[in-house]
Order: sequence, then C-alpha cells, then structure tokens
Amino acid sequence: MTGSPFFSPRYRKEHHHMTSIGILGAGRVGANLAGKLSAAGHHVTVGGRRSEDTARTAGLAPRIAFADQRTAARTADVVINATPGDSSLERLTDLRADLVGKILIDVSNATRDDGDGLPGELCYPGSSLAEKLQAALPDTHVVKTLNTMLFTVMTAPEALATPPTAYLSGDDEHAKRTVTGLLGDLGWRPERIEDLGDITTARATEAMILVVPHILRRHGFKPFAVSLAR
Repeated sequence: MTGSPFFSPRYRKEHHHMTSIGILGAGRVGANLAGKLSAAGHHVTVGGRRSEDTARTAGLAPRIAFADQRTAARTADVVINATPGDSSLERLTDLRADLVGKILIDVSNATRDDGDGLPGELCYPGSSLAEKLQAALPDTHVVKTLNTMLFTVMTAPEALATPPTAYLSGDDEHAKRTVTGLLGDLGWRPERIEDLGDITTARATEAMILVVPHILRRHGFKPFAVSLAR
C-alpha cells in the first residue's frame, strides 16, 4: 500500500484537503458511508428528505451534520448519491444548480420493484443511471462505484473471505483519482479498485445487479460482492 501514489504523504495531504462530503440519502447505505467517512476525518453532511431520516441517523457520530438534500449538495465538494436508484434521476436533476462543479459519486442501482422488495428489471436497459445522471448534469463529474455489493461491504471490504472488487466508471480522470482516495479511506486497497473507463462502462456494473436478487433469496442478506477474480 505504501508504494501507491494514493497513499503517499503528498497525496494524502492533498486528498484530505477536500473533506466536505454531502451524502444524499439517509437510509442504510447513506448512514453506513457517513459513519466511516466521518471516522476517517471528513466533514460529512447527510441530506434527508423527511424528519424521520434525521431521527434515524442522529446517533451516527457527533460531528456528522444533517440537512435537507439541497443544502447537503450545495455545501459539499464531493456528493454521494445514496438515494433509491429508481428516483435518483429526478431528484438529482432538481439539484442541478447545486451540483455544478462537484464530483458526484453514484452508488445506486436503478431497478424496478419486483414485488418482494428485491431488485427487479433495470430502469435503463441499454444505458445506466450513471449515464443518465451525467447527461442531465453536464457540469458535474459523475463517478460510478460501490454498486456491486451489499452495503456493508462498501465500508468493510476486508470482511469478505475473498477480496472484493470496487469498479470505477467516469469521464473525468481527476474525479476518479479523488474517488479512489476516498475508497482508500473506506478500506479499499488500490489493487482491488478496477477502473473500467468512461461513464458508459457503468452499464456493465449496473447490469450486475440482475444476479443480486437470486443471491439474496438463496442466502439472505449476508455480505457479498460481485467481483473480478484473477
């Protein structure tokens, strides 16, 4: 790890200069990410839509702030989309002005409800939520990652017996380097982060969600990731 530029003293100093992170979504995914990123020293604001969202996440950490989603997006340098994927496009398009110049990390999957609460068909077959977000937010740098695993693995990749993979998709190289540094703060080793290329490659990782309901029905909500074996 020490040989990687992402873990050099110079990089760590530059990376931690950008410490303002807004998380849109106060559910299990958002709360999980907020706790780990706050513990890593970042200033985190969780943006919820309802008063019960704030109540649910209020015990996370004393230095995590809570606000509405527009404020969380407007006041952050990096914004994480942890809202339900089937409504993310509409929600974030409404925040277009607040996301100008920001890095938007999209960890959601856009699927239709199959009736039992598990992911169903893709909302954007032949495309992806990440591509739709980038098209709707041309002045925002969208990076897709962490959408191929149970939410607990996002912040604890070491918990799996087989090292998991975190995939990256995005058009802006600087944005992807910044996200790679944040993944390091979440516990991801550089060799387990796979940069697939531009934002169109997100349709591949988003399609991986199609295997997930079958895994969950068979094994329950046990930690897993759809990973690359070498």
